[in-house]
Amino acid sequence: MIPTPDLSHLKSEDYRHIYEPADAHELRRLKPLVCLEVGSGSGCVSAFAGAILGPSTALYLTTDINPYACRSTKATGSQNRVPIEPICASLTNPIRARLRHAVDILLFNPPYVPTETDEAEEAQHDANIAGAWAGGQDGMEVTDILLGQVESLLSEKGRFYLVAVKQNDIEGICNKMLDQYGLKGEVVLQRRAGREHLYVLRFTRQ
Repeated sequence: MIPTPDLSHLKSEDYRHIYEPADAHELRRLKPLVCLEVGSGSGCVSAFAGAILGPSTALYLTTDINPYACRSTKATGSQNRVPIEPICASLTNPIRARLRHAVDILLFNPPYVPTETDEAEEAQHDANIAGAWAGGQDGMEVTDILLGQVESLLSEKGRFYLVAVKQNDIEGICNKMLDQYGLKGEVVLQRRAGREHLYVLRFTRQ
């Protein structure tokens, strides 16, 4: 069994600005060259990916709009001997062109909680912890932007893993990705976390 990454370096003050993560989901072994996590928060998921794949086998990139999250991600990588390179940015904006069809593993745990549009926009603008959960209408306003970028990022063998909740319309997401981008989606994991019914979706090229 692969252990959950060591987060002992993070203090209670850090969790005022980022979410304390749940257990990361195991990724399939693809011998990837490039792994990209969007919205890395504490860096736990990328560190876990590094523990599975081996820190020397891939380039680990992350983005987050929250500078506290970027610093925590870097520290989590160092704590777990995974060379994560965090970028303080919104989604994939500054790196999308350079990573065109080059990402083998793309990970996104988005702000999926349904809120008013104004609340989601303010959270993204302020780049604070609210940006990790305020998802706008149907919890999909931020996710929809990233979904439009996925096909251009994924390599031929690429896998995109997306966390969603029932209110996000899982079937609708899968239909959209297939009809508009030719990416096949399936539920690879689901579980209840308190009142939330969480899903992990995996998308691949047909």
